[in-house]
Amino acid sequence: MKIGVLGTGIVGRTIGTRLVGLGHQVTMGSRTPDNPAAAEWAAGIGAGASYGTFADAGAGADLFFNCTLGTASIDALGAVGADRLGGKVVVDVSNPLDFSKGMPPSLWVCNTDSLGEQIQRAFPDALVVKTLNTMNCEVMVDPSRVPGDHDVFVSGNDGGAKDQVRQLLGSFGWNADRVIDLGDITTSRGPEMYLPLWLELYGALGTGTLNIKVVR
Repeated sequence: MKIGVLGTGIVGRTIGTRLVGLGHQVTMGSRTPDNPAAAEWAAGIGAGASYGTFADAGAGADLFFNCTLGTASIDALGAVGADRLGGKVVVDVSNPLDFSKGMPPSLWVCNTDSLGEQIQRAFPDALVVKTLNTMNCEVMVDPSRVPGDHDVFVSGNDGGAKDQVRQLLGSFGWNADRVIDLGDITTSRGPEMYLPLWLELYGALGTGTLNIKVVR
């Protein structure tokens, strides 16, 4: 597939690298056409990796990963263009973290709404699927980093889109029986509100190489 990865931070670079390794063509998008982090990433990866603006990442893309900061997500997707997002899966791994008052961050939307829902409302023709936002990026693309069984969640309105995301998760190494479908996009509220606990766990354990398992 041709995949647009939006965001040049560690999450975007890690996901982009994994996708190229799986044989996908990846364009990393940012606000400017000459983002140094994106250029360095593409040069280091070589064949299969390119970079440019958000609009460049959207040109001809079959699927998108939104790896931007939550505060920038809607603007970044808007720069891709609603027409390019229409009918395409947008895998949303972002979180509504507010760092304006320092650490630990708070959530600027929660309880009765979520960033996933806001993205879906802003781009109603896109097929938004919230997933992978409850762990660090290394675990996202390689669940074997955490010993034993543990879970990843998906939320979205379109069953076919979620099936496509499940296939991608499987290619990352996630066992099908550890992918929990929470329901429509409104259920992304729970995984987003988990982030404050994840941050506390990170601080208490001194590592982000962790995840949760639903015992049933």
